[in-house]
Amino acid sequence: MLASCGSGFANADGDGNAKMDMQDAADRADGILDAVLKEVRPEMHWAHGPTSTGSCDVSRMRVVMTIVSAERRGSLLGVVDRFWRKSGYRLKAINRDVDMPAIYAQTSDGFGVTLSVGGEGQAFFEVDSPCVEESEVAESATPPNGPSYEGVYPLPRPNVHSDFWSAGAS
Repeated sequence: MLASCGSGFANADGDGNAKMDMQDAADRADGILDAVLKEVRPEMHWAHGPTSTGSCDVSRMRVVMTIVSAERRGSLLGVVDRFWRKSGYRLKAINRDVDMPAIYAQTSDGFGVTLSVGGEGQAFFEVDSPCVEESEVAESATPPNGPSYEGVYPLPRPNVHSDFWSAGAS
């Protein structure tokens, strides 16, 4: 996880008091995820991954259901890297593993953002909040652009073919 509780991110006022609660942080995370997925063209199908909460932080995940072939993983990371840099995010690390690459960044207001590629080319976008005020967290209001897999855990492996993203996948 990139976020750290109590580390004085921009969500705190001069006295260190949180201005944002966990629902606000979840909404911000959804906005970050919506923005990056809109940049990826052609569009990829995705479903919601689990939302997790800690004592003062929240994490949202989108699981890509489009098969991303080994030949296209570098393209995906490149699109995301350029968008995050253009958005003012600070790149923290890049894992250049051929099979399971990842990129880690941080927004100016302390949200950790990650794109990682797992087994069978399944990509995961995750956003972790900095420490915020504790509150209830509702499910994301952003509908997935494919099946919701509501009540299904773990989600299935990627199962949507794309002429571009899946090129070369068997």
